[in-house]
Amino acid sequence: MDDFGHILRQRRKASGWSLRKFGARIGYDFGYLGQVERGTRPASTDVVAAYDNALEAGGALTDAYASRRAGDTDMRRRRVLQAMGALAAAPAVDRLTGWEALRHGLGVAVDHDEWTSIVAGYGVDYYQLPAERLMASLRADLDVLGHQIAATDGQHRQRLLGVAGLLSTLVALEQVSAGEQVAARRWWASARRMAELSADAGVQRWVLAWDTVNGCYDGRTVAGLPASAESLPPVGAPSVAGCQLLAGQAQALSLAGRHAEAVAMVNRLTDMADQLPADAPDGGSLWGWSETRTAHTRSWVFTHAGRTREAAEAQDRAMALYPAQQIRLRAQVQLHRAAGMVRGGDVSGGIRYAGDVLDALPVAHHNELVRFTVGRVVDAVPAVERGRGLVRELATRAG
Repeated sequence: MDDFGHILRQRRKASGWSLRKFGARIGYDFGYLGQVERGTRPASTDVVAAYDNALEAGGALTDAYASRRAGDTDMRRRRVLQAMGALAAAPAVDRLTGWEALRHGLGVAVDHDEWTSIVAGYGVDYYQLPAERLMASLRADLDVLGHQIAATDGQHRQRLLGVAGLLSTLVALEQVSAGEQVAARRWWASARRMAELSADAGVQRWVLAWDTVNGCYDGRTVAGLPASAESLPPVGAPSVAGCQLLAGQAQALSLAGRHAEAVAMVNRLTDMADQLPADAPDGGSLWGWSETRTAHTRSWVFTHAGRTREAAEAQDRAMALYPAQQIRLRAQVQLHRAAGMVRGGDVSGGIRYAGDVLDALPVAHHNELVRFTVGRVVDAVPAVERGRGLVRELATRAG
């Protein structure tokens, strides 16, 4: 029985075609196509090509079928093809289903210099491309990468698994920003698994670092983060990934109310950042670091610790350094300032300031990270004053 017909059937049905009308479209008897799709008759190169063209699959179906005909019996590769079939079959509106199929495809999966360049490019694109375009590009690249991983073994496979870990991190970051917490946690798990299988300590540290930072925004407690204060691995020589890991841990400790430890951690971060090598990637990349990021983290930690003077200094420095086009990051720092005003006793002023910041920020930038930061402003309001209209309104805007 040929199970490739099942993939053809899924793709056809997802595109809304009845078997009879589709047969007429591609010039084949619908009874024959039904047998192919049920697996009682084998598919052929011509039939698969007709499906591929009519369904605008971009060669994915013909490539998968060619791989199957090549006699590939490796179970990992079969599972990747099945996952890709599920992905192709997912309706356009069911994006999460498609991503989940792709995630499982990578889970069984691995030229490396090109992929290294692609990963570096995504580090910059992450801050510049709209989320929809970024995710579409990632999806296409992960599609290709999954096939390569499935078809490769040995050291080359491990290196490509490292690439998969980093690209999966980007997907997880976007899922966090979109408020898709369940999907984000699954992608974090996949990123960690890919990093572990790669046996690349640098990749493992990057995945751990970004998972720790973004765990502060997705509802996890400090105990639920991948690196707790007690289990923080040695960061070794000064590195960008080490700075990122320290920043995430400082923020998590701050959220847990462990302010003395958070301040100690952010001071450790500041020292490491000052020792970064001159050729370290800058903050214009997801894989870089800059004084701006140090100032942003210090703003977070000192605001939550109630250390008004240090918080204000960090906020002023961050606002002076952030480019004007990084409006979302600038807004987050301004919201730190609003929380500081509330903690300092100016509840009305802080709440109004936070509302003004949101009003000035285009709606397209009101993502989960911004809403979370607004929520921290509301949390700073004393319980006896949370019934006030201004506070309730801001809480509603925080989602």
